[in-house]
Amino acid sequence: MTEERMGNALWLALGRLPPGSGVVFRHYATPEQDRRALLRRVIRIAQARRLVVVVAGNSTIRADGVHGRAQTQGIRTWPAHFRVEALAGKRAGADALFVSPIHPTRSHDDAAGIGPRRAIRIGRGLGIPLIALGGMNEARWRRIQRFGFHGWAAIDAWMPAIRRHPDESRDPVP
Repeated sequence: MTEERMGNALWLALGRLPPGSGVVFRHYATPEQDRRALLRRVIRIAQARRLVVVVAGNSTIRADGVHGRAQTQGIRTWPAHFRVEALAGKRAGADALFVSPIHPTRSHDDAAGIGPRRAIRIGRGLGIPLIALGGMNEARWRRIQRFGFHGWAAIDAWMPAIRRHPDESRDPVP
């Protein structure tokens, strides 16, 4: 997941993702011209590294797919904070559901984490891969992957200089 507060940590994160991983390009607050230029750069790096890029929000630049409701011919990922959103993703033909927030996260300061058991129930039985999101890092992924998640996503885990939640691992390597 990308957003403005990543700054230059975005380039480090893209360099650390293993081939076959994905990037959800968000950068909602970036002015449109700058957002397009940034997205083009992200796509170039992703193609060279064999990463998948989906774009949240509207974009005139073609990527591998979209995150959310925009029309696409490619991959569609979908946010699911509640069961009703997961069902909407199923109806929309989502290829993966980002279930969140698993743990408290700076991206949603007002939301408490729902925990892995409740999160897995949001998408259970839909036949769509579930991606854990919200306060995730590698240590937390190792603890919850047994619940049936397909993978995990993060923002802060890629930014080692930030102040972390007290119960998070200090290891920033996702």
